[in-house]
Amino acid sequence: MSADYPLLPDRHPQGDFFVCDILDAAPKGDVGSMEHPIFSLSTKPDIRPRRYEHNGMTIEIKPSVDGLATVHDRDVLIYCISALIKGMNDGMEPQQVIRFQAADLLKATNRMTTGRGYTLLKAAMERLAGTRISTNITTGGQEIFETFGLIERARIVRETREGRMQEVEVKLSDWVFNAIRAQEVLTLSREYFRLRKPLERRIYELARKHCGRQKEWRCSIVVLQKKCGSGSSLREFRRLVAAIAKEDSEYDHMPDYRIRLDEDRDQLVAISRGSVGGDVGATVSIPPLDPEVYDMARSAVPGWDVRMIEAEWREWATEVPRNPEMAFLGFCRKWFERRGRP
Repeated sequence: MSADYPLLPDRHPQGDFFVCDILDAAPKGDVGSMEHPIFSLSTKPDIRPRRYEHNGMTIEIKPSVDGLATVHDRDVLIYCISALIKGMNDGMEPQQVIRFQAADLLKATNRMTTGRGYTLLKAAMERLAGTRISTNITTGGQEIFETFGLIERARIVRETREGRMQEVEVKLSDWVFNAIRAQEVLTLSREYFRLRKPLERRIYELARKHCGRQKEWRCSIVVLQKKCGSGSSLREFRRLVAAIAKEDSEYDHMPDYRIRLDEDRDQLVAISRGSVGGDVGATVSIPPLDPEVYDMARSAVPGWDVRMIEAEWREWATEVPRNPEMAFLGFCRKWFERRGRP
């Protein structure tokens, strides 16, 4: 393989992973659609606090002295979320405190299992625990403030004789845990962990969320820069995106989506490879629902046409849920939370 090949070697072959949008789990308002970048693209300590405003709501992301959690630090969350989702799919009750072997995480996320790999993992957990997210919203003349982290704590339960961490315990924040219990997750390609550049990972995340099973998704470079949280100038950011698009046109290395740059419109274009949720445009065949669920759905979305919402749900679904009735009711509740009465 050429030294110029943009992907990292596949060190430890693994299966599927899941990731949740942290802010999408927020119960107040449509915070998830704001899609502000939580994780830093920098490979050096990023101590810049970030502040975003949208429709009367503010979000602040504050680093610790170690800097903001990075895109690569997110691997720890992805691993924890994946383990809990797998357990839920097997009928187990998820627990907010998760214990795992450090070596398993390193292998699952395609990291080095050398001493440096363990050192980097410890630093990642410190940044995840130190990064704080605050939301501040005024509604009806009343101001409500909340603050939360990505993980509440992490501790080394057991070490090897050489002092290397062996067993690790992580307590997820309420916000992350609530997202897991609601199964507000997206499946990630395991090739995600082979992407070298933080910006490549962020572009993939955005394409995975926005493009999904559609044929393509477009985003202006100006908006993309904000979604990525890049500290580069717009000119430099455009150059970095162009370099990724050029590499992908040469190597086809980006998972699930071809990444291109439309220079005339100054837009990034993500084109589905047809690998997400089956063929592009394919419909998931969910069996008919129990008739009794519709009365429960009407209570969850008063004033709305539940058959119309069911059609939206079936179009939105990317796989057949284990319990279609409960999944549909969950979709209805979230629909009403975001839209209220018609």
